[in-house]
Amino acid sequence: MSISFPSSLIPENEAVRLRTLHLYQIVNTTPEKIFDDYVAWAAQLFNTPISLISLVDADHVWFKAVAGAEGVPGLPRTESMCSAAILPDVPVVTSDYKPQSCELIKPDVAQALGLNFYAGAALRMPDGARIGMMAVIGRQARALSDAETGVLTQLADLVSRTIELRFQYLSTQLEDEWEAAQQELSTTLDDNAALTRYLSTRNQGINLDDDEVLDLVTRRLKGVSMVLGRRLDQQAPQVA
Repeated sequence: MSISFPSSLIPENEAVRLRTLHLYQIVNTTPEKIFDDYVAWAAQLFNTPISLISLVDADHVWFKAVAGAEGVPGLPRTESMCSAAILPDVPVVTSDYKPQSCELIKPDVAQALGLNFYAGAALRMPDGARIGMMAVIGRQARALSDAETGVLTQLADLVSRTIELRFQYLSTQLEDEWEAAQQELSTTLDDNAALTRYLSTRNQGINLDDDEVLDLVTRRLKGVSMVLGRRLDQQAPQVA
């Protein structure tokens, strides 16, 4: 997929976008298991050494969760592909880290790590603001099939809704309910990861272009979506 990036790293709606980002009070917060579970599952599904959930702030990109590059809290905005990836109004960006592929960022860190592949789907909040990315990153250049694009987009939607659920619980001082929600979601994601490991062992890797595998993964994505939908519906009257 060839992406045409705009001429500036700062979008026209930046003030509104940042206001939405900070509304959710998740920037530069401590790790939470549910988000760690999402990135671990994404790395499995796409067979990449790195997966992350990023939040693009004014000058810095914060990593809410990282698999494969633990201990890295984030990068300057000018050095993270996520900064550029939130700009196009398309669900997924695929890119290498060559300067000619995206002139908006400095690829020095990525190139030093031998990274040659990035794919991300934007975290979109209810007002449409793109506050960050659900991304998978690898060392081997590759493209995404339509099936893979769909799965990554669905993962980003689940993460976005989880951020929304987190805000609804914590903004109404329901910390225990948020902990219970995390446990329920984590149990579901742990089961999904176990299935993914089984499929990977049986098939010598995950092939999302295989109809049977895609159907199983899609059902598991829907299972997480149902948990989120139920809890968001239960919470909605309290924050209306």
